[in-house]
Amino acid sequence: MEKSNSLNILKSAFLMERQGKSLYETARDKAEDEAVKRFFDDLATEEAQHMKMLEAQFKSIMQSGKFAAGGYEANGTGDTPPPILSQDLKNKINTAGFEATAITAAVAFEQKAVKLYGERADATTDPEEKKLYQWLSSWEQTHLQKLLTLQEDLNQRIWEDNSFWPF
Repeated sequence: MEKSNSLNILKSAFLMERQGKSLYETARDKAEDEAVKRFFDDLATEEAQHMKMLEAQFKSIMQSGKFAAGGYEANGTGDTPPPILSQDLKNKINTAGFEATAITAAVAFEQKAVKLYGERADATTDPEEKKLYQWLSSWEQTHLQKLLTLQEDLNQRIWEDNSFWPF
């Protein structure tokens, strides 16, 4: 792959991770419950780690013209959302507040990330670039799975709270 194209993709990925981190930090700061704050803080922390990885790869390409090796052998996924998605946590999220809105926005961010990273992993012939994007795609898929599970639960609560059952 051409160096400038690799750098542009890394810049786009870095910006996407930064936006996700900012969203999670804002949701954390607005949350009232400590468990909800920790949930969003964990997501923000993971996005910051992704930013560091992308930045390191950017520097590697600038200096050597290629992706750096190593660090992406573990796939970063869990088969199911972590236990942090307990019913207690779900019940503490305000269905009519910023937290629920942030989750909806976060789903869109994570879907975009999964798509970008998956496409890059499929398109590249560079083995280190492929590993990086497969690793990131796996992590973002885990985030997406957590958020979709949470969003579905919140939607059910909204429907139940408002007796929205047309049948």
